Amino acid sequence: MTGREKLQQVLDRAVAEVGVPGIVAEVRDANGSWFGTAGVADIESGARRQQGEYLHTGSSGKAFTAATLLALETEGRLSIEDPVNTWLPGVLDVNGYDGNKITIRHLLSNTSGLFATGLAPELSHRYATRSGFVEHRFDAFTTEDLLRLTVSQPPVGAPGERFEYANGGFYLAGAIIEKVTGNGYAEEVERRVIRPLGLAHTYVRPSGDTGYPDPHPRAYSNLFFKDGADPAAITPENWESMMEDPGLPPLDVTECNTAQGWSAGNVVSTTGDVIRFINALASGSLLPPAQHREMWTTVSIEGGYWMPHARYGLGLFEFDKAGLRGVGGSLWGSWFFAVGTPDGEHTIAIHTNTEWKSWDLMFKIIEAEFGITIGA
Repeated sequence: MTGREKLQQVLDRAVAEVGVPGIVAEVRDANGSWFGTAGVADIESGARRQQGEYLHTGSSGKAFTAATLLALETEGRLSIEDPVNTWLPGVLDVNGYDGNKITIRHLLSNTSGLFATGLAPELSHRYATRSGFVEHRFDAFTTEDLLRLTVSQPPVGAPGERFEYANGGFYLAGAIIEKVTGNGYAEEVERRVIRPLGLAHTYVRPSGDTGYPDPHPRAYSNLFFKDGADPAAITPENWESMMEDPGLPPLDVTECNTAQGWSAGNVVSTTGDVIRFINALASGSLLPPAQHREMWTTVSIEGGYWMPHARYGLGLFEFDKAGLRGVGGSLWGSWFFAVGTPDGEHTIAIHTNTEWKSWDLMFKIIEAEFGITIGA
């Protein structure tokens, strides 16, 4: 069996055994490109998934934020060692945080000591259950809302002490971009990342945008807690046990406002564009050597309730032994990841039109494509 036959087999199993409605994989290497699919883009019509679909990339957008800040550093506009208070005085000086001790580097590496923003009761009460999601799916968030959410719970540790995946750190990073430049976050990402790399099908989703350009798949979610679950009791340790019955039919969540992602992950793109993006970040062709080294100076994820067998850089990750570099993210009805070799010569991008199911699926895809067993 060839490598691509193995990969197609994993895609087929994702649909048949894991419960993914539809999945796509795009590969680029020295031999050219390959594109494979399994399942459907639309459960009702049975329409197949296709190349060139517009997709929500979730927390892959964090790497766009980090790259934009590092581009500003190359111009001498800021340093990633700047304390947050240098640019946003007082914003962090509440609830036990200290904006003089938390730096931009801490924000981008998820080592700021900020709590896991996604577990904030304000968000959990809106979106934790199916009924809550249906009621709040079009809610909008301002930058002020997101910054207030960022510090709504006390710290989980001192700056630099540990890894804790916190969208709030990237909200602060987005606000710093706007403060430094005087321009909107989306405008700066367009200017410093999207246009230089020629990402013609990539954009930061505007607040209030609730749809996607064609072609795009429908998005389906089972990412809800059981009815009656108390969002205030949800922790990184117990959340999986509080999820609803996996046998329930998925909810179509295609039309919704994802403004809460903002600078922590609200980029719409295609598998092809993200391959070009991660190749540039992995190989160092977007940023000068100093900023490239900063982006890939990684920290341990151990104990941070995130992906196993990996280390985190600035908005992206690297597998600790496999040597592959990548970006990824998940939200309602979408799971996206792209990983490749550090030279940018062999890369795969994957999307499912439902959220993350298990790390095992990701690792099986990587093993089929690269012949590398993650965690071995």
